[in-house]
Amino acid sequence: MTSTHAATTTQVTEPDAWKPVQLESRDVTYATWIAFFAWVFAVYDFILFGTLLPVMGGHFDWNETQQAEIATWVAIGGAVVAFAIGPVVDRIGRRGGIMLTIGGTALCSALTAVCAGLGKAPLVLVRSVAGLGYAEEGVNATYLTEVYAASTDPRLVKRRGFIYSLVQSGWPVGALIAAGLTALLLPHIGWQGCFVFAAVPAFVIAVLARKLKESPQFQVHQRIVHLRKAGQDADARALAREYDVDYDEHAKAGVAAAFRGAALRPTLVLSLAILLNWSAIQVFSVLGTSVIVSVHKLSFENSLWILVLSNLVGFIGYLFHGWLGDRIGRRNTVAAGWMCGGLAFFAMLQAPSELATVVALYSLGLFFLTGPYSAMLFFMGESFPTSIRATGGAIVHAMGPIGAIVAGLGITSVLAGGGQWHAAALWFGALPCFLSGLVMFAARHVEPTSVK
Repeated sequence: MTSTHAATTTQVTEPDAWKPVQLESRDVTYATWIAFFAWVFAVYDFILFGTLLPVMGGHFDWNETQQAEIATWVAIGGAVVAFAIGPVVDRIGRRGGIMLTIGGTALCSALTAVCAGLGKAPLVLVRSVAGLGYAEEGVNATYLTEVYAASTDPRLVKRRGFIYSLVQSGWPVGALIAAGLTALLLPHIGWQGCFVFAAVPAFVIAVLARKLKESPQFQVHQRIVHLRKAGQDADARALAREYDVDYDEHAKAGVAAAFRGAALRPTLVLSLAILLNWSAIQVFSVLGTSVIVSVHKLSFENSLWILVLSNLVGFIGYLFHGWLGDRIGRRNTVAAGWMCGGLAFFAMLQAPSELATVVALYSLGLFFLTGPYSAMLFFMGESFPTSIRATGGAIVHAMGPIGAIVAGLGITSVLAGGGQWHAAALWFGALPCFLSGLVMFAARHVEPTSVK
């Protein structure tokens, strides 16, 4: 990276005197592994907090209402952090963004063990900043979209969506690690020790991320910014033309740029789709056991087994939708998947309360609910230009926690008004899932091979 830094600090008069440092195959492979493990341990911390919140509540005498209040404020704070990280990553770079998000996750894991004892407000503040872990998913998508598009490896060009689906599968891997290690370690080191332990691998990945190379697209973006600030507008425009960058749009980069011109459509459409879909995720993924137990009167133990089996099917869904997105386009893949998910969950809610039927329909629902995210996150990166790729992606990505909050408020109002889980899951789960897929058809189709 030294040569890149040196190039950005020297004056040139010919645009072709400067070239971005290209990534070799081993650089792309290293980036893929770092992105995978960064996401695994970001999810580990994310799941760990939800898993241990009842234990922390028992330790500090927080009742269920207080715990729910903490979780809600943390979700709001996390959404703010996820939104704010986009412009930062468009300024400091993708490599720096990965280091910041996973490093911040590591720090917040360790601080959670300390700040919880200082009161609910410090805990909410720390866990809100831990929203960097959730934001890491969007940074991954931005970085790998550019890295894979810049690769000349024909094997990667044809399968980049499928390979990204393997990175995205870090969610179930991180969730399983969180559940397994918590069960193993909690009796011996307590909940504080579990958070400290979680910080270690995240910190190691943050250090290893220092060896990542910046994407060629962001190098070009940085170079254009440098030339423009140095008053070399002609050279900046020539460089933009050489690398097919819209110079006028590039000069207007920032949060506002995501809401004008060609970026407006993906910003609005994808934001609405994610908000609706996360309502379904809150109902059927986060609160899945409550739905199964309440609607079908199955035992809690059976509901846990259903959850494990269906999440394994959901993992296969990641790989399938990543593979399909490379062939029919990611917009079409996500739209069709989420609509099928909505129909599967509707059928599950209406079906007779037989274990085999519930397992089959719930698993099918999760296959089509979570699986399309392997295509969706990649599609987000493909939908915005380099100058605002992280910003646009962060705006869309931040709609997820907001959708979860909307679902939580909706479910609470239905149950408090005397309604049943069946109605709550239908209106705030199955229906939003179907509508999120329908909304996706309003997004601009991006031919997978057209992103360079």
